[in-house]
Amino acid sequence: MSLPRYAKYKPSGVEWLGDVPEHWRIHRLKRLCRVMPSNVDKKSHDGETPVLLCNYTDVYYNDRIVAGMEFMPATATPEQIEKFTLKSGDTIITKDSETADDIAAAAFVPDDLPGVVCGYHLAVLRPIEPGSGAFFKWLFGGAHAQAAVEVRANGLTRVGLGTHDIENLEIALPAPSERRAIAAFLDRETAKIDALVAEQERLIELLKEKRQAVISLAVTKGLNPDAPMKDSGIEWLGQIPAHWEVVGLTKYLQSVVDYRGRTPTKVDEGVFLVTARNIRSGSIDYAASEEFIAADEYEAVMRRGKPEIGDVLFTTEAPLGQVANIDRTDIALAQRIIKFRGGPDKVDNYFLKLWLMGSFAQADMEQLATGSTALGIKGSKVGQLRLCLPPLDEQRAITSFVVGALEEMDNLVAEAQRAVGILAERRTALISAAVTGQIDVRPESMRTAA
Repeated sequence: MSLPRYAKYKPSGVEWLGDVPEHWRIHRLKRLCRVMPSNVDKKSHDGETPVLLCNYTDVYYNDRIVAGMEFMPATATPEQIEKFTLKSGDTIITKDSETADDIAAAAFVPDDLPGVVCGYHLAVLRPIEPGSGAFFKWLFGGAHAQAAVEVRANGLTRVGLGTHDIENLEIALPAPSERRAIAAFLDRETAKIDALVAEQERLIELLKEKRQAVISLAVTKGLNPDAPMKDSGIEWLGQIPAHWEVVGLTKYLQSVVDYRGRTPTKVDEGVFLVTARNIRSGSIDYAASEEFIAADEYEAVMRRGKPEIGDVLFTTEAPLGQVANIDRTDIALAQRIIKFRGGPDKVDNYFLKLWLMGSFAQADMEQLATGSTALGIKGSKVGQLRLCLPPLDEQRAITSFVVGALEEMDNLVAEAQRAVGILAERRTALISAAVTGQIDVRPESMRTAA
């Protein structure tokens, strides 16, 4: 989209703004909005009035706060209700976060919301001049404003914006009619971008579902659609190729090592410790969690069995049933991991991993798992899991086929994820350009440009 610029610009005098349209004015936010950080917490207190609470996540994940959203029940004092009940035209921003680059997410309130109160970790920006709220919402969606609030945020374990920091944020302000035009333009154009993002995200989900289906079909039915079939004897599994067998998971394994026991002492550098957090989607993600043990503790920690290339790692909880093949041996293994090694003439390690990733094996695990907040399986029950086993050469053929198919799908997922990233960058850039006057989106200007 090629959009016109304004005819004349001037220096704004504000480093993060640069040049702005000549007729725009520079103001501090406190001259334009009442800035009201909320002190309404999530707790319900005796003697207070029941309310619905607009929380941090409501604002963080939505552009608009509207009736019908699932607000949290809470209570508030009459003074809090008077001050923080959401009104048409309000913009709400997140004033606290874990990192400075993730602060001041904004959402707009298009209509009065009686009984809905702004919650803690948020601030209400209530425009002094009617009709400007949507513009302020979009202002905080641009990279310029995000950079400005990032340098103002302070804190150690959690960063926050103080009232003074928010109130004294300098912004370039167009005329009221332009504010409305900018907000309407961004409502329309970001909706188009969001629709494209949603399409890519749907594609990613479909590819992930297809990925799981390919694995599950191959490890339970094989690659030959004309192969004679037999009843597996297991309702969930149904028919399997007649020359396959169903056995206990550990029947033909060479070794099963459960790394339960004391938690090893962690150090800043040494031998990489693979934890359950590192095992994801069929591989070891060494960046997901970086922990180390001292080299002189390695023998003690790994006394039950050292890793070999190809060994299958299986997480027993947090999360349950994630698997990966070992791809390097200079590692230690943490609790909540069991290591399997296939019998050399019976079980291919890479087929075993795929079997454990399949839908049938995952369902089998859930049947044996226990736990209220997080499912887990005891090492003593692992032998009760079942394994659908073709001959060794067929295991390897299935593995080769599935690996190739997954690589193609993973490439498509990566392309879709890149597209989502590009669209997100385009969205932010468009917002930044509009709210700082780097493009002229007034209807008359766009008609002339067209």
